[in-house]
Amino acid sequence: MPLTNIKEGVKAKLQAINGGRQLRTRLAALGLLPGTEIEVIQNSGKGPFVVSVRGSRIVIGRGMASQVEVTAP
Repeated sequence: MPLTNIKEGVKAKLQAINGGRQLRTRLAALGLLPGTEIEVIQNSGKGPFVVSVRGSRIVIGRGMASQVEVTAP
């Protein structure tokens, strides 16, 4: 499921990034790699999307977040 479907406070595991090489490279530089556990900090339904990855908070656009496939427990 896309990362945008995950509610605030829920942890998920990144499975894949459904985008081009430029998007995958940019998200990898932020620490968003397949197999990484992330926690959704802010998902208000509009505006930026905030996640916690390896102890750091990262802000990404909603379009980018919609390209990130995750599995939630």
